[in-house]
Amino acid sequence: MEEHTLPAKIAVVHGPNLNMLGLREVGIYGNQSLQDINDEIAAQAQELDASVEFFQSNSEGELVTFIQQCRERVDGVVLNAGAYTHYSIALRDAIAAAQVDVVEVHISNIFKRETFRHKSVIGPVCTGQICGFGSLSYILGLKSLLAKHTEPRT
Repeated sequence: MEEHTLPAKIAVVHGPNLNMLGLREVGIYGNQSLQDINDEIAAQAQELDASVEFFQSNSEGELVTFIQQCRERVDGVVLNAGAYTHYSIALRDAIAAAQVDVVEVHISNIFKRETFRHKSVIGPVCTGQICGFGSLSYILGLKSLLAKHTEPRT
């Protein structure tokens, strides 16, 4: 009998100021809008037989609540926490409590930017980190979660 698994469900979470993509600091973040990036992710997810949902908030509390709600509801989270990456202990604790694989992503290479952006307080509780590849960072995050989701469990 052939075993059939349900498609993976991935949440893509965008933090503060990402709703302004395409308008703000185009030299750093590019000219794609958040909707453009979401459309690109959705198309890739469909090709990979996965389902995705999107969430964006400028509010730390809303991001914390959403991450908490991902527990046992999704198979993984692609998270661009924006500036909260560098100082939100609340978001770090929510990721740890959610007990779901989270890949931290950034459009820009945070290590080529201001020194305060080099530290990630969420990184130690994330499955991995991808930065510097523009919108492709999200696709790489999605693919890494899907690969982890389909690997045999021991």
